[in-house]
This record gives sequence, structure tokens and C-alpha cells, in this order.
Amino acid sequence: MASGLDGRSVIVTGAGSGIGRAAAVAFAAEGAKVVVADLNAEGAKGVAEEIEQAGGTAVAVVGDLSEPSVVDQVVQAAVDSFGAVDVLVNNAGIMDRMSALADVDDAEWERVIRVNLTAPFLLTRAVLPHMLQAGRGAIVSTASEAGLRGSAAGAAYTASKHGVVGLTKSLAVMYRKQGIRANAIAPGGTATAIVVDADQTAHGPAALGPHFVNVGRIAQPEEQAAAIVFLASDAASNINGVVLPVDDGWAAV
Repeated sequence: MASGLDGRSVIVTGAGSGIGRAAAVAFAAEGAKVVVADLNAEGAKGVAEEIEQAGGTAVAVVGDLSEPSVVDQVVQAAVDSFGAVDVLVNNAGIMDRMSALADVDDAEWERVIRVNLTAPFLLTRAVLPHMLQAGRGAIVSTASEAGLRGSAAGAAYTASKHGVVGLTKSLAVMYRKQGIRANAIAPGGTATAIVVDADQTAHGPAALGPHFVNVGRIAQPEEQAAAIVFLASDAASNINGVVLPVDDGWAAV
């Protein structure tokens, strides 16, 4: 089945590097028009230029996606530039310090929840009116192996990604009759630029260490992107509310 993505308007967050960049490039290769959203101006503009140079269509929007004003800019850019919002990829995220709950300070908790869970909520809420008016839409979020278990990250990150899973499933149930699908991927270890700033002697990292023995092969960003593009495509037209592990079988251990 054809992807059906040719000419579609796609927003990808965290698209300046890593999984987001790979997803933006992959959507463009399918003929989609892409809003490349990222906090890093150089990364966002560089990916948009890369897509344009390859013959695709893209615009860059720079800003902190946990800020409502930036969310509005991202959605408006898609509508003004491409006339619609057909696909939203909630990919932007940050890691915590692998802290156990007793060691999580307010700043770590609030920042991780704000970026990883509140920003996807804000973006999804902002695009839904456009999708509902069109009678169709696909939302794909990047959850995590940490959204499936309690042994893959610290308390803040784990809670945020469990929240992404719940948000995805709620969306799928609430809006399936309106033609909107919501799915997520749950990446395992992936080769990106994200660095975990953790004190390995602290309780959280020390307790989690043994659980990473069976993590499996480290994926390339393009492997995660392929799953995102599939879930957003017409080939996945009857897939809704799924959280797909892309983790070399880590979730099966």
C-alpha cells in the first residue's frame, strides 16, 4: 500500500537532530511538506535546508516547545505554509539525570515533565481543531522503553513517558470516530546526541545499572524514523492506540 504522504503537511518536533531529523528527512522523501521544529536554531534551519536541497519542501520554526506561544507559531507555520496539519510527530524530549524519586529536585521534575509531556499535550490540542475540520489526521509520539517499564530511566523521565503512552491511548479512543489516529513508538537505545548527566554513584543510576544488560542492539535514528513514518502513513490506516517498541526485543525480555 502506498504511504499516502505525498503532499501532506507534517510537523516534526525535535527535528534538528537525531530521531527527529531522520523522521523529517524520511517524510520529505515520501513527498510530505515538513515543519522542522526545534529549540536549536542551527539544527532546525540546517535540516530544513537539507530537505530543500534534496528537492523537498520544509520550513524551520525555532523555539521552546513547552512555551504555548511557540506551539502557536509551529501550528500557524504549517497552516500558513502548507494549508493544513495532516500529521503531528511529538518527538522533542529531554532526559533526566536517572534520579531515584527521593533525589529528584523540583527543577528536574518540572523541566522534564514540561518538555516531554506538557509540550506534546499543547501541540496535540493545538492541531486537533485543524484535523477535526479535515476529518482526518495522524499523531505519532515518541514515547520510550521507559514508558513501558520502571527500569529504563529516572523517576521524572519514566513518569513523563508513561504519560505520553496514556495520552496516546486516550487520543485513540476519543477521536477514532473523527478519523484521527494516535500511535507512539517506544525506542530502546538509539544513537543520538542526547547525553545523560547522571552521577553514577547516586542511588538511581546504581539501582538501574543491572537492568541495562539486555538492552539489545543500539538502533540508528533512521530505524526509529521508519517506524514513525509507517504509523503516520496510510499503510497503518487501521492501527490506532498502539505503542510500538523499536528496541531489538528489549521489551520482550
